Amino acid sequence: MNTLFYSHPACRQHDMGQGHPECPARLDAITDHLRATGLDVALEFREAPEALADQLGRAHAAGYVMSLTDLLEQVRAGGEPRHLDPDTVACPQTLAAALRAAGAAVAATNDILAGPAGSPRTAFCAVRPPGHHATRDEAMGFCFFNNVAVAARHALDVHGLARVAIVDFDVHHGNGTEDIVAGDERVLMVSFFQHPLYPYSGAVPKGTNMVNVPLPPYTRGPAMREAVERQWLPALEAFRPQMLFISAGFDAHREDELGQMGLVEADYAWLTQQLVDVAGRHAQGRIVSCLEGGYHLGALARSVAAHLRVLANA
Repeated sequence: MNTLFYSHPACRQHDMGQGHPECPARLDAITDHLRATGLDVALEFREAPEALADQLGRAHAAGYVMSLTDLLEQVRAGGEPRHLDPDTVACPQTLAAALRAAGAAVAATNDILAGPAGSPRTAFCAVRPPGHHATRDEAMGFCFFNNVAVAARHALDVHGLARVAIVDFDVHHGNGTEDIVAGDERVLMVSFFQHPLYPYSGAVPKGTNMVNVPLPPYTRGPAMREAVERQWLPALEAFRPQMLFISAGFDAHREDELGQMGLVEADYAWLTQQLVDVAGRHAQGRIVSCLEGGYHLGALARSVAAHLRVLANA
């Protein structure tokens, strides 16, 4: 069965400056590798729509959505980039990209939940900017809107699901997602991340619906797998999520210089298989995965391919 693959040309036009690791070439590396390996035939390509203000408002404060949109409109009209923090830069094309990134996650959720029997049960959103550092009312860490949190709340509030899980395997803690969903007992969030590392959070969970697994620098695959089996999987089994949302960061790869972990493609494939198995038992196979980090272009492309092969059973 094919996996839905959402992206949009606008996501390549968001540019935070020469030498910035979160660059347009990330998406090119992914799509080029998928075509070169023939994996693209297992995917159903769809164009991401723009997220609407009310969709964004399910995860973010209404004032934040309005003020950030106004700021990004000003940047678009003025034609000059603007720093929101030392690492997060808005350019004239950022608003369009951010709306498409969040819109991809919402569209994937709609299409999977509304699809007829036999239609795809999994989706991957090859989008940027990423989202998991964006809090309820603050842009940070390359992120503007929290794509996965927007989609998860859409599944709950619009489609009426009772329980969804958010899985975050980026090398950096998904502090923004935790800020948004902590205390929402309809959501179980499980994550691992290098600690200490930006944003220097996550060691103490903000809510009882969090399973945070801080891992020390230089952690490799066997230790990650043991932590997932011991801490994530029992929590997911007990929670019985009706849909899974993945913040898929590939910067824990051993070749990625933004972290110091030691995962390889086989680890991402193994991890994805565990999540596919959970979704098969409890969620009718329903998974929406959204790209987060991953900054070594070759490692990113290979790791996304490993992830997609399992999602698409290709």
